Amino acid sequence: MRHRRSLLFGLLTVGLGLFAWRRLATRLASRRMLQERPRGLLRLAFRLPIVLFRLNLGWLAGHRALLLTHRGRRTGRLHRTVLEVVRYDPFTEESVVVSGWGERSDWYRNLRAHPAVEVQTGGERYVPAQRMLTPDEVYGEIVDYERRYPRYARIFAGQLGVRLDGSEDARGAFAARVRMVAFRPPADTARVPRGFRPR
Repeated sequence: MRHRRSLLFGLLTVGLGLFAWRRLATRLASRRMLQERPRGLLRLAFRLPIVLFRLNLGWLAGHRALLLTHRGRRTGRLHRTVLEVVRYDPFTEESVVVSGWGERSDWYRNLRAHPAVEVQTGGERYVPAQRMLTPDEVYGEIVDYERRYPRYARIFAGQLGVRLDGSEDARGAFAARVRMVAFRPPADTARVPRGFRPR
């Protein structure tokens, strides 16, 4: 019974968290909000899916989201952030995430100072190998994302002040405003056992 209640709560969290995360953050956030770091209800919408992972139900989101554990660049304290995966490669197990606030996102700035501590996605936990995507790679991901999710690409770009009209200039302007990071499990590194908590 307890497991059934946890599963039901997890499903509700998926529905509320991912819906709020994608829809509220992209459709209700004003351009001013996206020019600043999230706060208030928008911050809550971005943090709600963390509950899902804390209940060990992150697998319900598949590879559409990941929980990133990162170390503060100044304090050294551990922080956890749920990020949308814009592309997952099942062959290399590489997950690409985007910082919609460019280099101003705290998690992105922390990764510039310290490598990621842990990634959880698709029911897996591992200490990742990470790389910051080059501008050309970011542009390629934008093109691919626009092809797969044209509506969300237009909404996201519009909130950043870019009108995606199919031109290279528009895609280039969009790509210049965001940053992307790729994570993958090192081939010679075992998965993190369940119950392990980084310190």
